Amino acid sequence: MSLTEIRDKVAKQEAASARAAGSTTLIAVSKVQPNERVQAILDEGHRVFGENRVQEAAGKWPAFRERYDGIELHLIGPLQTNKARQAMELAQAIHTLDRPKLAKTMARLAQELGTCPDLFVQVNTGEETQKAGVLPADADGFIQESLAMDLPVRGLMCIPPVDEEPSLHFALLAKIAARNGLKGLSMGMSSDFERAIALGATHIRVGSAIFGERVAT
Repeated sequence: MSLTEIRDKVAKQEAASARAAGSTTLIAVSKVQPNERVQAILDEGHRVFGENRVQEAAGKWPAFRERYDGIELHLIGPLQTNKARQAMELAQAIHTLDRPKLAKTMARLAQELGTCPDLFVQVNTGEETQKAGVLPADADGFIQESLAMDLPVRGLMCIPPVDEEPSLHFALLAKIAARNGLKGLSMGMSSDFERAIALGATHIRVGSAIFGERVAT
């Protein structure tokens, strides 16, 4: 599917859902993609990208930023505390704030650096033991604790279980966000981003539909 086709689907779903045109940010997930594929999307004018690993992002994006203006990088993979400084210096948004230790580290670093990326709290809506994220029952408390540290929490993120209807998880995420006064909803991927938009997604993370299947490393 071409980038233009994805953008058209986003626009049509926004209209069908009575959403404002352009209210959904399309994050092109470029993790484990060769540079030539990423460059092709940059050459089409897209500027918002998502990476899973800090190390991979650090090896890829400084060079692209020397050649292309306006790149906005979102980190969407699990973040180790010892990588927090590098992540905060590299990215404009981090979607995986998921535990008190990381929140405290980021709060300290934000004071040192004088800045902090936009943050999304990852919620483990499916309560899957193998998946990162705060449990739904703990989300309100963690969100409020993070806000009390002056962290710029803009919204929530989830990755629904692969064998469950994603709309149920998107609706739960939206409910938690609403009661905490958060407007950002990072939800929806290549297979379900239209359903996510219908349920209020402000950021969708689309990889394979744009780039093709990932290249193994």
